[in-house]
Amino acid sequence: MMQWTDKHCRYFLRGFSSSMLLYTEMITAHAILRGDRERLLRFNQAEHPLALQLGGSDPSQLAAAARAGAQFGYDEINLNCGCPSDKVRDGAFGACLMRDPTRVAEAVAAMRSVVSIPVTVKMRIGTVDGTVGDRAAIARATRDFSERDYIDLHGFVADIARAGCSVMIVHARKAVLGGLSPKDNREVPPLRYDVVQRLRADFPDRQFILNGGLRTTQQSLAALEWCDGVMLGREAYHRPQVLAELDAELRRRAGNADPADLPSNTALLARMADYAEQELTKGERLPAITRHMLGLMSGKPGAREFRRLLSEGARAPGADASLLRRALALGA
Repeated sequence: MMQWTDKHCRYFLRGFSSSMLLYTEMITAHAILRGDRERLLRFNQAEHPLALQLGGSDPSQLAAAARAGAQFGYDEINLNCGCPSDKVRDGAFGACLMRDPTRVAEAVAAMRSVVSIPVTVKMRIGTVDGTVGDRAAIARATRDFSERDYIDLHGFVADIARAGCSVMIVHARKAVLGGLSPKDNREVPPLRYDVVQRLRADFPDRQFILNGGLRTTQQSLAALEWCDGVMLGREAYHRPQVLAELDAELRRRAGNADPADLPSNTALLARMADYAEQELTKGERLPAITRHMLGLMSGKPGAREFRRLLSEGARAPGADASLLRRALALGA
C-alpha cells in the first residue's frame, strides 16, 4: 500500500473503527536513518493503534529504524516480506526475503532486542522466479504448491518464530519476482487459505493473520472462524465502509453492539473537515487529503458526483476545508 496508507488516509480510516490496527505504508529503514525522520514517522495520536511497516534487509539498519519507530510511539513494528514489486526486489527486500529465512530471522531478533513492542512479519506463502519462462509457465508455477514448498514455508516460519516473531500476517498467494505487475501479483497467483490453515495448526503458539482476497464482511467473518485476524487492504481503501460493517458485526457478536455507534457519512465528513482545517494550516494540500476519501459513498446514489466534487474541487484555486462541508449534502 505504498503511497496509499499515508497519515491522511489512516486518519480517515480511523473514523470507521476505533479498534482496528492500522498500518503505515512501507517505509524503508534506510530512509528513516538517512532522510527526514520527523516527516516520515510523525502521525496523529488519533491513529492509534498503529503499526510501522518497515522495508529493508540489513538487521542493524532495521533495528535502528525499529527503535526510532518505538520512540515515536508506534504500537507495533512490522517487517515487509511480501511486496513483490520490481523496485523492492531490486533493493533486496520485500518478498525476495522469503528466500533468505536466516537473514529475516536475524532482522527480527535484532529488532526485538531494541524494542519492547511486538515485531511482526508480513509474508507470502512462497515465491516464483518470474524471469524464467513465459507467462503460462509462471501461472502454472503459482498454481502448484508442493510438499517441498510447504517444507520451505514451514522452515521460514519456524526461523522467525524462534527469533521472537509471534504474529505472522500471511498473504495467501505466492509472489512472482519479476515478470508480473504488482496488480497481476495480487490476482494471477491463486489464493491458498488451506496453506495458512495448515501453518496455524503446526504453530499453535503463534498468531496468523489472513490477507488476500477478503472483500466482504461475510468473507472476513468466515476466515475469523479459524484464523486469529484478517487484514484488508485495497478493498478497505476503495470501500471503507466495510471496516465499519465488520467492526459492528464483531461488536454485536461480542454482545456490545450499539447501532448508534455506526459512523454516518455526515459525521465522517464533518470529522475530516475539521481535520483538513488543521492540516492546511500546517502547509498540507487539500488534494492530498481528499484523494483518500473518494470511496466513502461507493455503491450509493450520488457516488459519482461526490467523487467529482472532491477530486476536482480540491484542485480548484483557493479550495479549503469548506469543500468537505459542501460535500455533506451528498454524503448524508
